[in-house]
Amino acid sequence: MMKNKNIAIGSDHAGFDLKEFIKGKFEQEINWTDMGPSSADRVDYPDYAHKVAESVSNNTVDLGILICGSGNGVCMTANKHEGVRAGLAWESELASLAREHNNANVICLPARFITEDQAVEIVRAYVDAEFEGGRHETRVQKIEK
Repeated sequence: MMKNKNIAIGSDHAGFDLKEFIKGKFEQEINWTDMGPSSADRVDYPDYAHKVAESVSNNTVDLGILICGSGNGVCMTANKHEGVRAGLAWESELASLAREHNNANVICLPARFITEDQAVEIVRAYVDAEFEGGRHETRVQKIEK
């Protein structure tokens, strides 16, 4: 895993415990910017998804990770930001393909549907993968209007 990668992470209440677990698991390998929340109290996922997406969009961080119950809400929210390509991943191969083929700069995890071990595999696959470019470059360019 690439050391010193700067990654913004955020969640809602359903993803809070998994967010904290992931941060702890990779604390020696990743420089985290935690966009919240700071507890498992009920919150609205868009508030935190916007913060992560904005930090990716303005290049404050290298990548973003978002976590909510299904992963869908944070993914939809993040994709509203210019230059953000967020993908939903519930297994490691989806995470690596999102980076390799779609140049995803945010990965979204469904906390209610994956285990901690699966989350670790997904994050590792996502961070280790690199965009392949080539034939995928033209497709990625067509994502933005």
